[in-house]
Amino acid sequence: MAQVFIGIGSSINRLENVCLGLASLRAEFGELKISPLYESEAVGFSGGNFYNLVVGLNTDINAQAVISKLKAIEIKHGRPEKAIKFAPRTLDLDLLLYDQLVDANIDLPRAEITKNAFVLKPLVELAPLLKHPILGETYQALWTNYPKAKQKLWKIEADI
Repeated sequence: MAQVFIGIGSSINRLENVCLGLASLRAEFGELKISPLYESEAVGFSGGNFYNLVVGLNTDINAQAVISKLKAIEIKHGRPEKAIKFAPRTLDLDLLLYDQLVDANIDLPRAEITKNAFVLKPLVELAPLLKHPILGETYQALWTNYPKAKQKLWKIEADI
């Protein structure tokens, strides 16, 4: 079984779409470890704030099959198949980590982990001592050294 971490984001009907995404992930993969929910400003474009979190799960399917399932869930919940990269989203599901697999063709580990607070902080909540497969540093150490003023992030109390 592979240990997998998935980033979840939404800027349209945020709480509803995050909850629908979680329900679809549970139906597809079973038990989930769920980070706290965070709110952040849009990155890369002007738009409404996002809700973000990370889930951890175990699966026996390969990384490409996980990505295919994530895309199908996004589409099921209203995301266009050819969505623009920097735009509002009903649901965004990104494979962040698949065990310690390094594969540039499918962006593993996902580059956003070290670039965006809304990915790194929730990942730290689930796996602080796990080491980044390329950098060899724990996610806690990466968060400690992250320039916190770069991106604003607020924890949201919600029943998810």
